[in-house]
Amino acid sequence: MRGLVADLASPSPLIDSLPGIYQEDELARALAQVFDDALAPVLSTLDNLEAYFDPALTPDDFLEWLAGWVGILPDETWPIERRRAMVALAVQLYRKRGTAAGLTMHVRLLGAGDVEVHDSGGAVWSRTPGGSAPGDPSFSLTVNVTPPKKGAVDPVKLDRLVAAAKPAHVMHRVTIRERSAT
Repeated sequence: MRGLVADLASPSPLIDSLPGIYQEDELARALAQVFDDALAPVLSTLDNLEAYFDPALTPDDFLEWLAGWVGILPDETWPIERRRAMVALAVQLYRKRGTAAGLTMHVRLLGAGDVEVHDSGGAVWSRTPGGSAPGDPSFSLTVNVTPPKKGAVDPVKLDRLVAAAKPAHVMHRVTIRERSAT
């Protein structure tokens, strides 16, 4: 917590900016020191402001605010390194949001292991009007997940993540496969 940094000295003590008569007065020195103690964390924060917006450098207690600022809500049970990675990848996640690649990236960040996303849609053009489009017109996708060698995947969290990361009109199904013993 930035407000409770013990022994943090002010980079520019206020007593140095006062006229000489006050610099020699003990009461003035004591009062200036109180303000220095209160302002030192503020000045330190302002001097290092760019570090607060870098997910790799921001203090742990500020990461949650930074995550909310970019619209990412990482799981609080994740290690801090994974939460930092999630915030750092926010731009890439939003750039690919609503695509199979974006959904795959989201699910992998959950730590789900191997991920395969199959969607029913497609895009096509034809020189012949009225040609049939590829895929199934039902707007659905299937997410197949093989958990990592060590650990398991929470099916409820996985389903919620897929529901939040896919386009709203697309139906989805999540399948968790067992890892082969080979």
